Amino acid sequence: MSILRSARRLMRNMDKFREECGVVAIYAHPEAEKLTYLGLHGLQHRGQESAGIVTSDGMGLHAHKAMGLVADIFTEEVLTKLRGTLAIGHTRYSTAGDSALLNAQPIMVQSNKGQVALAHNGNLVNALEIRSRLESQGSIFQTNSDTEVIVHLIALSKEHTLPEAMADALRRVEGAFSLVMISSDRIFAARDPRGFRPLAMGRIPAQSGEKRETIVFASETCAFDLIGATYERDVKPGELVVVGSEGVLSHFYSPAGPQSSCIFEHVYFSRPDSLVFGRSVDMSRDALGRQLARESPAQADIVVPVPDSGVSAAMGFAAESGIPFRFGLIRNHYVGRTFIEPSQSVRDFGVKLKLNPVRSVLEGKRVVLIDDSIVRGTTSRKIVRMIRGAGAREVHMRISCPPTVSPCFYGVDTPSKKQLIAANKSVAEIRDYIGADSLAYLSLEGLKEACGDGEKTTYCSACYTGKYPTDRVDVEEIQPVITRR
Repeated sequence: MSILRSARRLMRNMDKFREECGVVAIYAHPEAEKLTYLGLHGLQHRGQESAGIVTSDGMGLHAHKAMGLVADIFTEEVLTKLRGTLAIGHTRYSTAGDSALLNAQPIMVQSNKGQVALAHNGNLVNALEIRSRLESQGSIFQTNSDTEVIVHLIALSKEHTLPEAMADALRRVEGAFSLVMISSDRIFAARDPRGFRPLAMGRIPAQSGEKRETIVFASETCAFDLIGATYERDVKPGELVVVGSEGVLSHFYSPAGPQSSCIFEHVYFSRPDSLVFGRSVDMSRDALGRQLARESPAQADIVVPVPDSGVSAAMGFAAESGIPFRFGLIRNHYVGRTFIEPSQSVRDFGVKLKLNPVRSVLEGKRVVLIDDSIVRGTTSRKIVRMIRGAGAREVHMRISCPPTVSPCFYGVDTPSKKQLIAANKSVAEIRDYIGADSLAYLSLEGLKEACGDGEKTTYCSACYTGKYPTDRVDVEEIQPVITRR
């Protein structure tokens, strides 16, 4: 099967593969299940659809997965049944396709190498190709997730040891993956050779009466802060870290390739209190705002962020421009996944449910409105209308990244090209559509400079350029068959 045909089938039949997720792993702690729960709570922003934890008590693995939020799923009663000294966890948001418990992670499998469970953040671009081949050889898949491809490859590997089987499996998959895996006595952590998605390693010092320190892994370091772990380093691209009774062992299952770390982690996806790819997210976003103020200044009275993702950039813009920073929009953080909508239509109800304007701040003012991105444009249009409705005299929209013109195939939820407003309209047309007095985006060069491109990592910016770091997908060919909820 050709690469193009494989990609086309992947997007048509299994676009449910693409997921935004957070992963956690804990080795050697008497309450590993509770630390994993807390770590997942810190990573809740990376996925609100389902969550799961698998623990080991040294004898076997114990799992619990459910749909919903971490705090709702893992009650005291559930965590008591998961008691173990090793654990991994996963919080998931499927970016397309099925939203079902069968796709919740970690995914567990029994093989001749023992019982293992695996949790994965990213997207494998050759998953359907491998899955089709394995199914033709008799493998039976239980989920629609590309993660299950990896556990099948591990189970079928002819390598004699589990670390060798995992390395063998990882060499066979392509795309973006940061993953953690658990066996009865070991924890594994790995990143793809290009380093698309983040994965950090930390330690918790041994407490009085404990024999060893605790080793932890997480998608973002904000999870470490909640459990008292100290960040040590990132898992390196192409690296497989194995933690067991022999200590922490590092293996490179593949040479590191050209680095393609996701720059959108710094623009939007990660929490500002995290270190991602070895760099402070808040520092990057502050620099994005400062650079935006230099490139696209505005005559205005106040700088207002779209909370929460626009806050750090707005503070940078205000500091650089000298225009006062004000919270002119207040976000409701307690909006659930379901709500009762009034039977009589309320204009812009969905946005009003999450954001509310502060009339006393906005009335009569010329406002610089800072947001991290414009995707379809519909939400920005409603927010601008809301601010004008609160009495703002002018609204100048500033975006702390370049126009998003292409979808992501490496684990971030972006719509098809025909749904991306910047792929189909000029900046002037977008300005008119959202109803702003002016609109400006940060340049690609400004984005890379603000995020330290080339210092500790080199970034993937395919969503802003349409130039993908792998050739597994041909976007123009497969675009018509991409579907979204």
